[in-house]
Amino acid sequence: MSAFREQRLPPWRRAVLKVGSSLLAADAHGLSPRHALGLAQFVSASRTQGREVVIVSSGAVAAGRTLVPRAPEAGAPMAARQALAALGQARLMALWQRFFEVPVAQVLLTHDDLRNRRRYLNARATLLELLRLGALPVVNENDTVSVDELKLGDNDNLAAIVAALVNADVLFIASDVDGLYSADPRLDPVAQPVQATLGVSPELMGFAGGAGTRSGTGGMRTKLEAAARASAAGVDTVIFNGTRQDVHRLLAEDRLLGTRIQAERSRPAARKHWLRNAPVGGALAVDAGAVEALRTRGASLLAGGVREVVGEFARGDVVEVRDAGGGAVARGLVQYAAADVRRIAGRHSRDIDLLLGYNYGESVVHRDDLVLL
Repeated sequence: MSAFREQRLPPWRRAVLKVGSSLLAADAHGLSPRHALGLAQFVSASRTQGREVVIVSSGAVAAGRTLVPRAPEAGAPMAARQALAALGQARLMALWQRFFEVPVAQVLLTHDDLRNRRRYLNARATLLELLRLGALPVVNENDTVSVDELKLGDNDNLAAIVAALVNADVLFIASDVDGLYSADPRLDPVAQPVQATLGVSPELMGFAGGAGTRSGTGGMRTKLEAAARASAAGVDTVIFNGTRQDVHRLLAEDRLLGTRIQAERSRPAARKHWLRNAPVGGALAVDAGAVEALRTRGASLLAGGVREVVGEFARGDVVEVRDAGGGAVARGLVQYAAADVRRIAGRHSRDIDLLLGYNYGESVVHRDDLVLL
């Protein structure tokens, strides 16, 4: 019996579901479908409703540990753990694929992929294209080539980064406890459940403990760190017990037994705030038709509307969009470097491949990455 009361989930169209090692590798004895099946049924039900889901899944190291004799235990040298991750990735992907008729796509990310703006945009474009194709992306850190440490911090925070990356509406974090409590309920019998909260306060962070299980690498503290990161991007976070079939069924009906951490501002507002305040790398002067399309139709900025490129900037930089008189119209993330925009300015989008030999899409600044001023 859960101490949490049932509540409605926030409306959502796209979500990230984070599943930790503790749910996939009970007692470090390899991968088990026991809890993954119910989570997969929730994902399938959501997709049937026309929604999109990206899974961020741990478990590769735990899977690899069972494949070789005398496998190194937790705390082993990094090269040994990376070898286990390489061995276990195939098993992890096979586990998820068995539950779905649609293709499951493996996406491995590193810290550099998310720190470098060009690679960040490439990763986002890949994930969004996979969703457009109807595939199910399963994301994990590329443990095999990570150089700083095995994890990007942990997969809770990776899931929050991915939620911002794909403009998700909600981040689902499957835990092995029912939700957030005022203290660890396994140690404190009078710990009180936290039903819902706005953002992540220092007091809320004080409720969290450390690592929870042998297989996992993070406890409730990392989940709250992830929730804070998601909240800053305008994404709600839901923490629930991923071991309970009844909780899985309720989620498919937009009902929650667990903790909801509501973002302190909406997703569009968070993104607009960031774009308005980010450093500007250069500017694009556009014609009157482009200005009207941006202001009245919510369109993307296409190459045909660009008349002049001001300054030097790289793909992924924030640029200012100006009208013929030099007035600021908008700001946005540019999909092409300044030298490339100069070559395609005034040309039709279908000519980009011919002019550059490659393309990152038909828009110079996509409407999802643009804010009007």
